[in-house]
Amino acid sequence: MPVVRKLLLDGSAGAMVAVADRDGTLLWVEGDGAAVRRAAAMNFAPGADWSEASAGTNAPGTALALDTEVQIAGSEHFARVAHRWNCTAVPIHDPVTRAAIGVLDVTGGPEVATPQAMALVRAAALAVEGQLAVLRLTGPVPATEPARTRLRLLGPRPVLERDGREVPLTGRHADILALLARHPEGLTADHLALLLDERDLDVVTVRAEVSRLRKTIGAEFLGSRPYRLLRPLASDADDAASALRAGRITDALAVYRGPLLPNSAAPGVARLRAELAGNLRSAVLASRDLGLLRRWLDLPDARDDEQGWRVLRAHGDVRERAEADGRLAAIALDLA
Repeated sequence: MPVVRKLLLDGSAGAMVAVADRDGTLLWVEGDGAAVRRAAAMNFAPGADWSEASAGTNAPGTALALDTEVQIAGSEHFARVAHRWNCTAVPIHDPVTRAAIGVLDVTGGPEVATPQAMALVRAAALAVEGQLAVLRLTGPVPATEPARTRLRLLGPRPVLERDGREVPLTGRHADILALLARHPEGLTADHLALLLDERDLDVVTVRAEVSRLRKTIGAEFLGSRPYRLLRPLASDADDAASALRAGRITDALAVYRGPLLPNSAAPGVARLRAELAGNLRSAVLASRDLGLLRRWLDLPDARDDEQGWRVLRAHGDVRERAEADGRLAAIALDLA
């Protein structure tokens, strides 16, 4: 805060400076006394929620929503009570993950919404990030136990498990996590867009989705430029793949409840889904173990596995041969 005061408050008559956390909650508001009192009358005060979701278009909330610097003048504010104000806001980023961890805002008269004001607030935000980097290198690191976090990607309902709690994931967020887990080197926004949608997905949309995902999973997991996982994120899909690589087909089948994100149309995810299912199928058929084959054929992926049903018809017991005959007749009918 001494850096902010020195750069933005000295000589700023009629204006005030605010700092909000990454959720848009105001932590600190200081400046010209009369301005601070007038702003408090519209609940622009520490503890108030000025996220875009709660207050509509406003500089700190919109800067966080877009993860970019903004200027909002007068009637551009959604709330009528804010029309008398002009604002400039710049996100503050974690120096390591580059995730937005807060926002710096200057509010006042017309002089606050100028290019010169933007340059000043931008410089102050960079100075704050620089000091955070120094503190990260020289200050004590708190000893905290990392959250036990893993992904469930197999089957129709993707879930993030955190410390015993289940956090549902949207399909797009599950897609992004599956792709980043497969690409530990990281993905640019353009590359991620291509893996998510073959039809020229808007990069701005990708950035917005990653920003929302970061709030769900925690900024400590997601880095940017390129987008990447900052720490390993275990998943049931990885467990199944690891068991297959070790030749433990029984363990792989125990984990494999169904296809990887079966409802996803993302081309990158479709490749991951086909690869895991194909590897498991090949391992089961190569094992010549009818018990493993029976378990594979009970899975959604294998209902139309003609080769698998033919093997079961040739080597199974009477009941299994009859079931295989029925499945093969249905497959033939579908192909007719």
